[in-house]
Amino acid sequence: SKFLNDKWMIKNGFLSDIQENKPWWWNIKVQKLNLSAPLILLPEVSCQKAIEILQEKGYNQAPVVAESGVILGMVTLSNTLTSVRAGKAQFSDPVTNVIYDQFSKIGLEDSLGKLSRILENNHFAIVVHEQMQFNGNGSSFMKQMVFGVVTAMDLLIFVSRNEK
Repeated sequence: SKFLNDKWMIKNGFLSDIQENKPWWWNIKVQKLNLSAPLILLPEVSCQKAIEILQEKGYNQAPVVAESGVILGMVTLSNTLTSVRAGKAQFSDPVTNVIYDQFSKIGLEDSLGKLSRILENNHFAIVVHEQMQFNGNGSSFMKQMVFGVVTAMDLLIFVSRNEK
């Protein structure tokens, strides 16, 4: 039934957004949000250490990225608490046991309108940038780099500060 849902089709790039009366910021690119570089956790970080790092740095969540660059998911304080409280994880477990693996990605060149659609159903989106990398034999491959994590609050602050 997803293909019958226009919002899902638009969010996943299968249908162009034809909303009329779009706000002034609708077509501005995500890169204009001036996001700060995210805190990245490696998969072997323990839940306890993740909590300490997030608390010390003032974050509620952080992407978990393998050394290869593959985005595994997000560790959030609330998901960690829920998992520990339910007995599904312990503080000594690696964060991969408590990651939130249902997340949306958005590119720097995508519009704030597309981001707005994503944030209607998600607490955050991971901002990624495709980068071409070359290995020793000269062959190339594309790698996604985590550029930031964006929330509805980030979008709201941008819109309110730049209201025309």
